[in-house]
Amino acid sequence: MTPHLVFDLLAYLGALLVAKVAIKERYRFENERLKWHYYTALVVGFVAGAVLLSILNNTLSLGKLYVGKSILGAIAGAIVAAELFKRRYGIRGSTGAYFVPSLALGIAVGRIGCFLTGLKDFTYGIPTDLPWGVDFGDGVTRHPVQLYESAAMSGFFLFSLWLYRHKKERFEQKGFYYFVLFYGAQRFVWEFLKPYVTVAFGLNLFQIVSIALMLYAASYLKRSAHGTLYTKV
Repeated sequence: MTPHLVFDLLAYLGALLVAKVAIKERYRFENERLKWHYYTALVVGFVAGAVLLSILNNTLSLGKLYVGKSILGAIAGAIVAAELFKRRYGIRGSTGAYFVPSLALGIAVGRIGCFLTGLKDFTYGIPTDLPWGVDFGDGVTRHPVQLYESAAMSGFFLFSLWLYRHKKERFEQKGFYYFVLFYGAQRFVWEFLKPYVTVAFGLNLFQIVSIALMLYAASYLKRSAHGTLYTKV
């Protein structure tokens, strides 16, 4: 088993434990069949986004077709699927808050697997002279951007648990949008330390998607501040 696979499995296990132990609740659908349709839509969007964004970025950066997976693409794909689903069935408000701690922990753990995989994963950073730079075996000291993201999402994981325990209503209403805004912002920053090609305005593909996620989250948070978001029709 590769380090990446081991830590992916640990990430899934950790996320499951958080869901079962720390965050036991879920968004409640009035129709049981509707709930499973929603979960199916999320899985399809998650997988499709993960694969498609990875293929597109790898093709642009490597100049050849290379199939991988992108957690940024997975989140974006799941959001598109969820929003289309909610529009179809007239659901307004957040349905993703209870996924947040599991997502944050899963990303934090999974990025350690990316780090241990090294150059093969194509998630390494650009060269640096900083004392904490890491040589992945090619004689070049690079930014350990995978660990930067792991640390950032570990911090957000702890914040999400605090929010759930102490400000539950805010967690339910805004927790998912906090997550998307934070994830998009920190990912946008770390992308400056990666060797991917730029596609527009000096930004790479992942940064453009990160901006889209931040705008999405900011829009919903702004609407919630005016009391126009959290009703079901």
